[in-house]
Amino acid sequence: MANKRDYYEILGVSKTSTQDEIKKAYRKVAMQFHPDRNPGDKSAEDKFKEAAEAYEILNDPDKKAQYDRFGHNAFSQGRGGAGGGYSGGGMNMDDIFSQFGDIFGDEGFGSFFGNRGGGGGRRSTGTRGSNLRVKLKLNFEEMAKGANKTIKIKKYVKCTGCAGSGAKDKSSVQTCSSCNGSGQVRRVQNTFLGQMQTVTTCPTCNGEGTTIAAKCTSCKGEGRVYGEETVTIDIPAGVQEGMQLSVGGKGNVGERGGSFGDLIVQIEEEPHPQLQRDGLNVVYDLHISFPDAVFGTQTEVPTIDGKAKIKIPAGTQSGKIFRLKGKGFPHVNSYEKGDQLIHVNIWTPQQVSDEEKSMLEKMNQSANFEPKPEKNDKSFFEKVREMFS
Repeated sequence: MANKRDYYEILGVSKTSTQDEIKKAYRKVAMQFHPDRNPGDKSAEDKFKEAAEAYEILNDPDKKAQYDRFGHNAFSQGRGGAGGGYSGGGMNMDDIFSQFGDIFGDEGFGSFFGNRGGGGGRRSTGTRGSNLRVKLKLNFEEMAKGANKTIKIKKYVKCTGCAGSGAKDKSSVQTCSSCNGSGQVRRVQNTFLGQMQTVTTCPTCNGEGTTIAAKCTSCKGEGRVYGEETVTIDIPAGVQEGMQLSVGGKGNVGERGGSFGDLIVQIEEEPHPQLQRDGLNVVYDLHISFPDAVFGTQTEVPTIDGKAKIKIPAGTQSGKIFRLKGKGFPHVNSYEKGDQLIHVNIWTPQQVSDEEKSMLEKMNQSANFEPKPEKNDKSFFEKVREMFS
C-alpha cells in the first residue's frame, strides 16, 4: 500500500472534478499508455492498469467517498475482501476493456490501433452486474479488533446450464452479422471538412459481437439466475457506525457473461450492555459506595477485550474521571488509538434504616464531612472538556 500513487495524481484530476472530467482524464491517460501504442513496454502496461484502477475507484461515488475519507487503506484488506473496492488487482486487459471499452469506442479508439478481433477495439462481453448493499451488525470487540464474517446473500449468479452465455448450446451462439463479431460499427460521413469516420457500439448485439439463435431454457437467455452465495468479509479494525466497505466482484453477475458488480457493506454498531462509544474513546460509568469513596478500593471494570483492575484512591470525589490509556478503539486509517474513560459516581441509597440514619446524622455534625473543595479540583465543565479532548 505504501508504494501506491494517489488516484487523483494518476489521472491528473482533483477531488472536485466532475464524473465527466474524470472520464475524459482517464481516456487521455489510457490512450497514452495503451499496449497497442506501446508494444512490449511493461512500464506502459503497468501505467495503463494503474489508470484503470484509479478510474474504477473515482468513477464510483461510493468508492470515491471511501477513498476521499480513508485513502488507499479503505481498500487495504485484499482484493475481494472487505474494503477491496478495486477489483483490478486481478484484472487482465480483457477485463479492463470489458468494463471500460465504451470509453475507447467513443473516440474511435480502434482506428488508431488497427483491427482487433475484426472491428478495431475490444468488444465487451455482456453487461456489468449491479452493486448489492447489505447491512452488517458488529459488536464492540469486532469493531475494535477486526473480524472475519461469513454471510449468505441472495443475488444473481451465473447460470450453470449455459455457463453464463444465455444460449441453449454452443451452436446457438452466432457471430453478429451487423458488426462481423467486432461489437462495433464504423460509419463514414461526408462533411465540408472531408470524410469523418466514427466508431460506435453495434446496436444489433449491444457490443457483444454475437447474437443468440436459441435461448437457454434455464435463464431465458439472460445467462444468470437468482440464487444464493456465501461471502466471507474481512472487517478491518477500527470501523465505525455508518462506514461502508466495498467487496469487489461480489455483487450481481451481469447478463450474458457480464462481469460482477460489487457488494457494498454498511457497518452497524451493536450496543454494548455496559460501555458507550465516543469517537475512538470508550466511556464507562462506575458506581461506588460512599465508604469505598472514603477509604478507597480496588475493583474490576469491563473493557472491550475483557476485565481490567483499577485502584480507587481514598477520598475519591464523585465525578472523578480515570483514564485507561489505549483501551479504546483504533483508528482505521492510522496508528492512533483511543482510551477508556471511567466516570466515577458515588452511589447514594434512597432508603436507610434507623441505625444508619443515626450514624449519618452523627457524621453530618462533624466538620470533616462539610464540603471543602480544593482549588485544584476541576469543575464539571473542565472535566467534560478534558474527557473529550
